[in-house]
Amino acid sequence: MAKITYIEHNGTEHVVDVANGLTVMEGARDNGVPGIEADCGGACACSTCHAYIPSDWYARLDGVDPMEEDMLEFAWSPEPGKSRLTCQIKVTDALDGLVVNLPEKQI
Repeated sequence: MAKITYIEHNGTEHVVDVANGLTVMEGARDNGVPGIEADCGGACACSTCHAYIPSDWYARLDGVDPMEEDMLEFAWSPEPGKSRLTCQIKVTDALDGLVVNLPEKQI
């Protein structure tokens, strides 16, 4: 299990325990964290679970695959080296303490 901090665009923090094997998106959705819409349910077919990951954490995550890279082009204000789709980040113990910054809006 990992403790993940989701920070809304307005600065409101949500600290959530997320079980291993779930995605960061599922952790937000299952705990009512606003700002992650997850319209496609985690199929990497939209960009409504977009988030910004701090650089120290970004470097520790698995790389962005081509499908996620394509979908990030549709995200609200994506930033190279920071933007990820949270449906593509699997939770493990190694993610304990992860911080996820949510964008102003999802599209």
